[in-house]
Amino acid sequence: MEKLSASEVLTNDYTVQVATTEHIHLAEAICLEMEESAKARGTGIAKRSPQYLRDKINEGKAIIATDSVGDFIGFCYVETWEHGKFVANSGLIVKPEWRKYGVAKAVKARAFELSRTRYPDAKIIGITTSLAVMKINSELGYEPTTFSELPVNDAFWKGCQSCVNYDVLTRTDRKHCLCTGMIFDPEWERKKALKEQEEISSEESVMIEENAHEPWNFLKDVKVLERLKSIKEKMFLKMAERRANKLIANRD
Repeated sequence: MEKLSASEVLTNDYTVQVATTEHIHLAEAICLEMEESAKARGTGIAKRSPQYLRDKINEGKAIIATDSVGDFIGFCYVETWEHGKFVANSGLIVKPEWRKYGVAKAVKARAFELSRTRYPDAKIIGITTSLAVMKINSELGYEPTTFSELPVNDAFWKGCQSCVNYDVLTRTDRKHCLCTGMIFDPEWERKKALKEQEEISSEESVMIEENAHEPWNFLKDVKVLERLKSIKEKMFLKMAERRANKLIANRD
């Protein structure tokens, strides 16, 4: 079996990867599948032209899942709003016959990874009526949010025009709809890292205070040291990962 690059994930009989120029010819088939899916569900997927998808592929902002012979089975693309303040993983589509094999989850996870790599400071957002997509988003770290927390840019909401529920959105001045808004804020991780650092400092202070008037007993305090070491390792590994992601993003 041919060895896959780091940007690819082989799962059973399909491959999920960042789409490349070799996938451009699949744009029309993907658009057709999006239209058929919207009709079947009775809700809209932002209607995009084949050329729009080709542009996303050429920009390296699309994720595609293909079967063993290279046919499209799943797709998603990345959009940015308000000068990169928000990122959306949009247009998620999986062919019906592949919807029980984890394709949607794999495509969303790869799109989330791509978004975090290229836009490490952006809030990642999405709106959906699908409980399955909400579950996937929750596992990735998204949380439900009000529509007021989403972009105010008209271009963002333009994608909703092809949905049968668009009138609900407009009648409520974009405050409510049948969709659920979800968001992932990278600031949450920064705050978590800060809290962990504060806990380390607190533990070190406690250790110093507890041992201020007696000789240090290694055997007595080894469990505390092991926990402290574990917390530090996790924190520094996350810091190193964030630095690496920023370097990658800067190169892009």
